[in-house]
Amino acid sequence: MMKRLEGRNLRHPGCLVGMTSGLTLGIILAGILAVNNVPLNTVLLIWLGLTVLLGAFGWFIGARMTGRAPSTKESAPTSDS
Repeated sequence: MMKRLEGRNLRHPGCLVGMTSGLTLGIILAGILAVNNVPLNTVLLIWLGLTVLLGAFGWFIGARMTGRAPSTKESAPTSDS
């Protein structure tokens, strides 16, 4: 399976990790802010901003971690008959 990932870009998995962590941290932070009587619009903007920023951060980190090598083509086995 790792052979199939050679030469692939890690932007999309990085973005997924960033979005997931952004949503999780955003919900926790929104709950804390809501308990402290912060206005709803402020809570929602902070939640959305945290989600988008961490998603973009994951996208860029995934792009930087990806090697620039081209993918290798697997050759089909040939039969000598």
